[in-house]
Order: sequence, then C-alpha cells, then structure tokens
Amino acid sequence: MALLPFNISRKKKIKVIIVGGGYAGLAALTNLLQFSPETDVTLIDPHEHHLKITHLHETFRYPLTDLLVPFADICKRFECRFIQANVDFDPDTLSSYQDKRQLIVNEEALDFDYLIIATGCNPIDTENENAKETLSLSDFIQTSGSDLLTQRLNISSSPECVISIVGGGATGIQFLFEIHQFLNRIKRKAKLQLIHSGEHVLNQFPDGFGVYAESRMHELDIAFYPNTHYREQQSGKILLTEKETKNQYERPSDLTLLFLGKKRQNILTANAFGQITVDKMPLPNIFTAGDCSYYQSLGSNAVSAQSAVRKGKLIARNILRHAGFPGLLEPYLHQNLGYIVNLGASDAVGWLVAEGNLVTGIPALAIKEIVEVQYDLLLAGIDTYLV
Repeated sequence: MALLPFNISRKKKIKVIIVGGGYAGLAALTNLLQFSPETDVTLIDPHEHHLKITHLHETFRYPLTDLLVPFADICKRFECRFIQANVDFDPDTLSSYQDKRQLIVNEEALDFDYLIIATGCNPIDTENENAKETLSLSDFIQTSGSDLLTQRLNISSSPECVISIVGGGATGIQFLFEIHQFLNRIKRKAKLQLIHSGEHVLNQFPDGFGVYAESRMHELDIAFYPNTHYREQQSGKILLTEKETKNQYERPSDLTLLFLGKKRQNILTANAFGQITVDKMPLPNIFTAGDCSYYQSLGSNAVSAQSAVRKGKLIARNILRHAGFPGLLEPYLHQNLGYIVNLGASDAVGWLVAEGNLVTGIPALAIKEIVEVQYDLLLAGIDTYLV
C-alpha cells in the first residue's frame, strides 16, 4: 500500500521543475498538486502534447489526436506553468543544478527547490536507404497507423502486398494484429509475416503469452520466422539471417515495420527513494522517474507505463516528505500487478496479480479498459490508484 506523505511543511510553498511530460512526469505533477495544491510546478517538454504512447497501435482504428493531450490544457487544469523546450543532462550539470538550484531554459533562469527528470527513452531506429519501404515507431508518433499504411499500400503495385513486422515483443505483436484487422476492414489483400530474434513471441512474459499469441497467428495465417535477425529491407525483399546457422537469405517484402524496442541510453541511477546518485552519492533535491531511471531498490524497473506512473507518484510523495518534517522518505517497492497485450480490437492476453494467472479474450480486454480509465482519471485530477 502506498504511504501518504505525512509531513509537517517547513516551507509554505516549494518550487518544483518537472522535465518530461510522459507517464512518470505527469504522475508526479498530479500527485504533487493533489497533496500540496500550493506547490509551484513548472513542466518542461520539447513537445506540445502528452502522448499516450502505449495506445499507438490503436491508431488503425482511431485518430492519432485521440491520444494527444495538450500540455497547455493540463497545466491550465492544474494551475501550473508549461515551457516547451529541450533540456539535456550529464553528471556534471546535475551536480551543478543541485548546488545552484537553478535551471537555464530558453535563456530564462528558473529557480527550484526540487528537480524531477522524467525524460523517458527513445525507440530504437535503424538507418535505411529505402525509407519508403520501412516504418518505425517514430513514424507512428507523427501520423496515424491507418494513414501511414494506406499511403504505403497505395504506392505498392503488387496485387498482394507482403508486409513484414520485425520484433515479437508487446509493441510488435499489438501492431501485427491491428494491421491484420485493418487490412480486413479496408478489404485489401496482403500477406503478413513476423520476424523475431527469439524462439517465441512475447518471451519477456510468462510462457502462456507466447503460446496464445502464436496460436492466434496460426489461425490467421500469419507467417512466423523465429530465431531470425533482420538485416535490411530492399526493394521488394527483406534480408534476413538465421540466428543459429548464420545463414543469410531473403523473403519477399514490400514494406517492413521495425519494432526493435527502446534505446536505454544515459540512464539515471537513483537510490531507493528516487534521488539521483552521482558517484554513488545522492543528490537530495534531484529526483528521476520513468524509463530513463534505474532505481537501486526492490521495486520493478520495467520499461512500462505502469512502473513509470508508480515511480512518478512515489517521488512526488518523497519530495513533499523531504520538504517537511520529519523528512522520512518512502522506498520504491512496487512490483508489477499485471500486464495486458492487445491482439486486435476484440482479443487480448495478459496476467493479473500473479504471473501464473493468465487471462485472455474479453476478461483481459476489460482489465485493460479499467487500467486505461484509471490513468485518464489521474490526468483529470482524480487519483484512483490504491497500490
């Protein structure tokens, strides 16, 4: 059970700067202002909108705009300030920020009592000369899946286009099934094939995930090439390498979608309370959360929205504790409570409470719907998270 920030405030109003408006940054913002409405919060992000990135595969059904929440609207709702800017960090600048308690953004000096870094991490992209025949997660952040795929299909002269999806993790699998249903809706003939470096899909989850997803792929006649590395998409073909034998070969492919995971570079190490450590020493007034953070604690460091939200909520409480009396901080102990992977609009696979508790179909979809509503309520200022 999350502990409430019992503290006696030493300072009536504290200044907090949050860099990064993803799941972790907004969880921290909403919780800070829930427990201490007088807190002076400034949110900094290079984009104009918060993107519910875990829903990107659904843009084959809904407009991309449904997933965008303007930061201006969020800050108006919570009465805080938004600045659109990029901010870079390294150990030397972090130590300097701790000493000076000041951040320079767009040539403006911003004083703070606490700084939160929640900048996330970027999708892994590969350079490819045939950009017209490849797509990555970054492309879907800019344009809806339905528009992107329609554009590429219209370019192809093949009567039955072959579409390759590279990556059998949660993102690749969710896009794979959405694309299959989208092609059926628009009555476009196309052959789907999944390329994956592992023996089974969804191999970061309990075995039942992969078994269920692969059985559905077989029913839908989606070709599967396990233990296979992607090399390159060329005109009309994809170049592949067998993992064990190193044998190189090619398959027909008119379009390749690359879902190679996230690039976790410049990870910020934090102690169990979320305070960034530099040379193994904590910076008391600088916290981190989300995909850019690694906590030295018993809690989950999974690259997921669930962990990001829980870390964001924790550091909000710990900032208020640190600013008050007696100043005792809460360690990060959160463990994942479940995970759901969509297999199109009408099916899903996941686990709840215990990894052996597999749920599929409508029950899994219902669980995911509840979780999504819970996050939407948080952005509206209603915190229903109990653990």
